[in-house]
Amino acid sequence: MTSGFRSRRGVITATLAAEEVQLVRGLIGELVELVRSETPISAPPPEDSLAALVGHLGSTEPPEDEVLARLFPTAYADDEEAAGDFRRFTEFGLRDGKVKSAETVLESLGDPEFSDQVTVSLNAEEAQCWLRTLTDLRLALGTRLGVEEDDEDRWASLPEEDRRRQVYGVYVWLGWLQESLVSALW
Repeated sequence: MTSGFRSRRGVITATLAAEEVQLVRGLIGELVELVRSETPISAPPPEDSLAALVGHLGSTEPPEDEVLARLFPTAYADDEEAAGDFRRFTEFGLRDGKVKSAETVLESLGDPEFSDQVTVSLNAEEAQCWLRTLTDLRLALGTRLGVEEDDEDRWASLPEEDRRRQVYGVYVWLGWLQESLVSALW
């Protein structure tokens, strides 16, 4: 089991068990697949010169999937047109950024195939990618599970064999890992 992240001489490290590495890899794979699955690209209208300069435009509509809607929330709740324009010009880049951060995390995990543990060493930029990706993973799991503020008793009351309780345990573990990384950065 991981001991959490620590900082020593400007390098952030954590040692993860091979099972933890496989779990994080699997979750990231699912996250990347989801982020890429609903990437609507539209061609700019011929009269939209700004769109022509920006390239890669997304849809003006919010994502249908509840996790994607949480990961890419509406920017202007009071102004549908502004929210659509904002989404159209930014969502592609935001999705790309999430995937790149996730890929950085995957690269830093190395390959636990021949070892029962992996030591991760992060520079400041990699640590930020980890923070973003852990946040995205927790948002995704929390949304799918329906986690709400101060509902720990609900999860503790579920039977041990209930799959939701197990997934909630992963959600909590990711939060602990994220907290240890934040502490190591400060």
